[in-house]
Amino acid sequence: MTRAIPDYPFEQPNALEPPREWAETRATCPVAHVRMPSGDVVGLLTGYEEVRGLLADPRFSRNLAREGAARMSTTEDGGTFSRPSQGDADIKEGPGHRRWRRLLSRAFTVKKMEAWRPRVQEMADELVDAMLAKGSPMDLRAALALPLPVRVICALLGAPSADQDKFARWSETLLTLTRYTQAEVDDAQAEFRAYASDLVERKRARPGDDLLSELTQITDSQDGRLSHDELIATVVGLLLAGHETTSNMILKMTAMLLSERECYETVVADPGLVPGVVEEALRMDALGGVGIPRFITEDTEVSGVPVGAGSTLFVNLHAANRDERKFPDPDRFDPRRENSAQHVAFGAGPHFCVGQTLARVELQVCLATFVSRLPELRLRDAPEDLRVREGISAGGFEDLWVTW
Repeated sequence: MTRAIPDYPFEQPNALEPPREWAETRATCPVAHVRMPSGDVVGLLTGYEEVRGLLADPRFSRNLAREGAARMSTTEDGGTFSRPSQGDADIKEGPGHRRWRRLLSRAFTVKKMEAWRPRVQEMADELVDAMLAKGSPMDLRAALALPLPVRVICALLGAPSADQDKFARWSETLLTLTRYTQAEVDDAQAEFRAYASDLVERKRARPGDDLLSELTQITDSQDGRLSHDELIATVVGLLLAGHETTSNMILKMTAMLLSERECYETVVADPGLVPGVVEEALRMDALGGVGIPRFITEDTEVSGVPVGAGSTLFVNLHAANRDERKFPDPDRFDPRRENSAQHVAFGAGPHFCVGQTLARVELQVCLATFVSRLPELRLRDAPEDLRVREGISAGGFEDLWVTW
């Protein structure tokens, strides 16, 4: 009997527990076949070594805007990985990506991102002050998890943080799986690009002390200068990734800790555990979205399973982070786990997240602020009642109500 191909993403018992299929596919099938919301069938990788291996292999493409590649979403363009965008293609892979990454990496060094920690702390304290003044219960997404990363990335880029509602709306629309129509996606993309283009022009004309101003001016013999379209793609990418993923992770980390209250109380008692807790929260994220695609450009094998050229594979980073072959007793939250930071929540290989140090700074500041200023923080709702954002490739919560 032919086994039915399951729909993907898989259903979860609740927002904080992984789908049972993660463990099943790791144990039985290095390359599982699943059906995307578009109806297209792709291969799915859930093992740690398989995921790292594929992401690190430069032969395979992350660009699905090519003939034969699977579509992800129900929109006609196939979703964010298939969506052609001027300038974006130039920095997605190959020499263009390496050049773009060399230029951008100068601004995202560990030293530079750590220098932002006091400023991030000031922003977090200001938002918590407002929370305390208003009183509980409070939707943590609206009160802190969304505005903090927006303020940080806007300060870094030199964009006005007052536009956070626009960024949130555009980002959610562009990350649609089933929620938005093609017309809504087209409108959001056009508005986002127009906004970014105007910002680039203003920074080029009147440079300030910010990353975008630096990128409009920087040039050297090896890398040249980013074109206008490349700068637009950079602004859109940083504004989207710089707030969407971090905002989601602040909420998921908080929900994880508060759902198992002794975990939160452990950090309250020992704030020195904050860095380890952040890494373990990143590793144990069960609501991480659909994953990352690769278009297979030549015949290959994954753990002995043949994969033909022209196939599309998705790697589920968060399923890989639960691989017991890498992380013993993977479903146990252990802030003292020695290898937690070896997770692949930020990807691996040439496309490893350039902003991962900044994200870690923001998450550490948030958690340290919560445990010092809100030691009685609690979830208002049970884990099974938390509202998940449906139809969006990035996952996350619609809101997260807390009390103290």
